[in-house]
Amino acid sequence: MAIEEPPFRVLQSDPPFEHRLYTGFVVAETEVVGDFDAASRSGFRRVAGYIFGDNQAQSGGNRKIEMTAPVTVEPKDQGWRLHFVMPGAESLSSLPKPNNPDIKLRQVPEHAVAVVRFSGFTTQSAVQEQTTKLRNWMSSKQLEASGPPQVARYNDPFTLPWRRRNEILIPVAPGR
Repeated sequence: MAIEEPPFRVLQSDPPFEHRLYTGFVVAETEVVGDFDAASRSGFRRVAGYIFGDNQAQSGGNRKIEMTAPVTVEPKDQGWRLHFVMPGAESLSSLPKPNNPDIKLRQVPEHAVAVVRFSGFTTQSAVQEQTTKLRNWMSSKQLEASGPPQVARYNDPFTLPWRRRNEILIPVAPGR
């Protein structure tokens, strides 16, 4: 079964690195505090609740939203912001209203990112190692970061570590 991902165009490719341009998309997100793992778990449960029906559809009742990938976590203020990308057919006006006030819907505009893909677990050391590799690649390509790194996970937690697809995404300054 294919899981929908947000559309993008590859501007540069040097596996496992890419420079991508994403079209705009809508996310359901929440902010959480705690260490990366604990925040990831609590944020995931919160947003998963929304997509599995903890919401108010415009026609009344609730509505399940199709699962997409990736689930993304990034540093935000004193904690983390976790988001799920909503299906491409959805918009801010078509999505049901979250019942949980900690879930926000947000339009993400078109943007460029630098990416490194890796497998395994997203441990603190793996994330740091891959982020350093990506920053070095960006420097070699004269790409300037315009925001913090994001950890993107594409698989369910039952996927074997060597079959997992993870990415670090760093926003790239416009015009780069």
